[in-house]
Formats: sequence, structure tokens, C-alpha cells
Amino acid sequence: MKILAVAPEIFPLVKTGGLADVTGALPGALAGLGVATRSLVPGYPSVMTSVPRRRALHRYDALFGGKAAILAAEAAGLDLLVLDAPHLFDRQGGPYGDPTGADWPDNWRRFAAFSRVASDIAGGIVPGWRPDLVHAHDWQA
Repeated sequence: MKILAVAPEIFPLVKTGGLADVTGALPGALAGLGVATRSLVPGYPSVMTSVPRRRALHRYDALFGGKAAILAAEAAGLDLLVLDAPHLFDRQGGPYGDPTGADWPDNWRRFAAFSRVASDIAGGIVPGWRPDLVHAHDWQA
């Protein structure tokens, strides 16, 4: 079985709480049962610096206001799909808020784009790989 885990944060790449612990540990636990998991994560600065070796699987000319790409990468034993959309995720601060702690006013747009890409992946947009199951973690997915 192939699972797409859609996760707005994943340990050890980006963490604000317990969600990252679960999304970081679950792929390894499922692998012991013969389940292959790929995790889709946003291309926050901490994620992009953690995956220097990556390759583009699909490119978007216009995804919610800018160019974007789905990248394949590995980090910390995790099989990752990274949504590289600098206009949405390349920001200082946390994954959900600015350096002062205030929510990004366009979080709705950022995570709508993230969910759209997850839907595209579920529909087979990544060449040679289509999940049997999509596990959406939290409201951002």
C-alpha cells in the first residue's frame, strides 16, 4: 500500500507541537507493516535547507499567485514531496505566523494551495506514483 501523508509540519524538519512528532514517526512505524509513505510538506525555509538534494517532479506556472514545483527529496529517513512555492512559504517566522507570532493573513491561501497540490498528487500528477490512500493531518491539509 502507498500512502500520501499531507503534513504542514514534520519532525525533525519543522515543528511547532505534537503534530510534527506524529507525522515524523508514522512513516517509519508503517514501513514495519510493509506500507510505503511519502509525506507532502510545504517548502518552508527550514525544510528547503534540510533537503539540498531534490528533483522536480511537476511544475506549476501559476499556483495561487506564483510559480511552484513538487520536489522529491529525502531527509532524516523520510521520503518527502516538498511543495516549493516561495511566494507562499519562503518567509521568516514560523510556519503559521510572522516573527511577532501573529498569524499570516494569507494562511487560508497558503494552505488552500497546499491542499490543491495534495489533491493533484492523489489524482496522479506525479509521474510513476499514485497513492492508494491520502492521510490529511490537521486543518492545513
